[in-house]
Amino acid sequence: MLILEDKLKNLPELPGVYIMKDENDEIIYVGKAINLKNRVKQYFHSTIKHPKVAAMVERIVDLEYIITDSELEALMLECNLIKKHKPRYNILMKDGKTYPYIKVTLNEDYPRVMMTREVKKDGAKYFGPYTDGYAVNRTLELIKRMFPLRDCSKNLSKIKKNERPCLNFHINKCMAPCQGNVDKSTYNEAVKSVCMLLEGKQDELIERLEDSMNKAAEELDFERAAEIRDNINSLRKISEKQKVISSSLEDQDVIALSKLHDDACLQIFFVRKGKLVGREHFFITETAYEGNEEILCGFIKQFYGDDAYVPKEIIIQYQLSDMDIIETWLKEKKGSKVRLTVPQKGEKLKLIEMVEKNAQDTLMLYIEKLKNDEEKTMGACRELAEHLGLSKAPYRIEAYDISHLQGVENVGSMIVFEAGKAKNRDYRRFRIKYVEGADDYQSMKEIVMRRFIHGIKERERLEAEGKDYEAGKFSSFPDLILIDGGIGQVNAAQAVLDELDIKLPISGMVKDDRHRTRGLIYEKSEKAIAINTNAFRLITAIQDEAHRFAINYHRSLRAKTTVKSVLDDVPGIGDTRRRALLKHFGSLKKIKEASVEELSLVEGMNKKTAEILYNFFRL
Repeated sequence: MLILEDKLKNLPELPGVYIMKDENDEIIYVGKAINLKNRVKQYFHSTIKHPKVAAMVERIVDLEYIITDSELEALMLECNLIKKHKPRYNILMKDGKTYPYIKVTLNEDYPRVMMTREVKKDGAKYFGPYTDGYAVNRTLELIKRMFPLRDCSKNLSKIKKNERPCLNFHINKCMAPCQGNVDKSTYNEAVKSVCMLLEGKQDELIERLEDSMNKAAEELDFERAAEIRDNINSLRKISEKQKVISSSLEDQDVIALSKLHDDACLQIFFVRKGKLVGREHFFITETAYEGNEEILCGFIKQFYGDDAYVPKEIIIQYQLSDMDIIETWLKEKKGSKVRLTVPQKGEKLKLIEMVEKNAQDTLMLYIEKLKNDEEKTMGACRELAEHLGLSKAPYRIEAYDISHLQGVENVGSMIVFEAGKAKNRDYRRFRIKYVEGADDYQSMKEIVMRRFIHGIKERERLEAEGKDYEAGKFSSFPDLILIDGGIGQVNAAQAVLDELDIKLPISGMVKDDRHRTRGLIYEKSEKAIAINTNAFRLITAIQDEAHRFAINYHRSLRAKTTVKSVLDDVPGIGDTRRRALLKHFGSLKKIKEASVEELSLVEGMNKKTAEILYNFFRL
């Protein structure tokens, strides 16, 4: 295998994509170049490096490249690789979701209307993207009410003419073309109306519907006329909600960004036929050393590299170095010409300024939310450290609780908070094995002992395998242990840590007579915490979560035991039939309510056993 220096010497002077890797063989950067040799050498031979580039170059231990036939092909490959690998040093959108579109299947004899998140070149017509899935569903409901097109995927040519129409026909939600109940021209007129609605041509569509309403009234078909009138009113409401922001009747996306320190927000307005139909924002972090042009360019590649609809014009803030090649790439995706426009004056400049203002406002709200969240999470951890006199804020907190009913089905729970937030995947449940009866102290001692013995063994194994402690289930030890209980429970847990020679701070969470959090017990004294502090709110949340998790586990075990004991008292019902009954009926209540005939239908049951079970619950 060639070392990095040798690879740099042998780079071809051809277009392609280069892939940087670190010591763990992880891809940390993907880039494209019209000349691989010249572009890649700039990273290593330049005396003045961008701080982010310098940090990346220090981590590069391997390099791969893929030669392409053109810079356009390199751009397309770069977009696909970034999407797949999400390299650390590439500009990455935090929002990787796909957007809903409304699809009209014009490639079918009797077209359907549906929601999709994938745009294909299949002859269908796509409208969108829409940023609100709920709004898309409401639009589809309106369309189905106004224009009852079919929504089944059946092959109509294979349906027998004597077959009964489905329920949708009988409730006036389908014209039933499968039975020849509507001629093709009438059906296609409805499809055309749907397309006009989705294209924003409400005014033109309303005129057509008014003609149809008047014609129906002249023919004394007042019921049909009233139905059309209601549809017209619905269309007028839609038209009123859509704001006209462009005199252009073309489809446009308007993209602008705002940046502050390490964060950037990109706002995109979707303008269709001059009307604003939706907008969306994206956050990009770690942008302190990125230029606005670079951020914008990276965003465009990622956003349109997915299945996003490509409009005829994309209005942007800044001139991009790859403007021509990006336009060519977008043209390839759309199948027709696409313009990237950087306005200098007029209506389009005002559009950009409006979108930029929205991006600024969204970014400020985002930063403020991050600040508030930090105060409620790590800020609360810092407050807690001050109350307990700890040298640093606890990043990982583990809390333990015991649950039982008069000593029956004793269970314990371990819940985990990291950086002030619940980390559900690290939660653990314990069924008490070695303690009889309601002995909370010994039960607490058992679950803490089992937890840390598992942790010690995992640490030894991971160290032998050369892996980090985070790879195990129990190997990450907490910075603070919280026990749901008083001094007795705390002493029980402390005794375990002393025996295992583990030094960790332990605090008890005590409650008042109303079972509400009162304060903490630490180093054998109770410490009151003001209820209006973030630390108090964090402790309360941890205590409630530990109790909830333990109680739920205890209830599930009790439910299983109760069901098992009742059914096992029935002659002829063993484990196999018990499981079959529960699987079939879902609950003991439904088993009790079932008839002999219904019980006989269960796998493994015969009529005699069914009668015994039926009579068991009624004698």
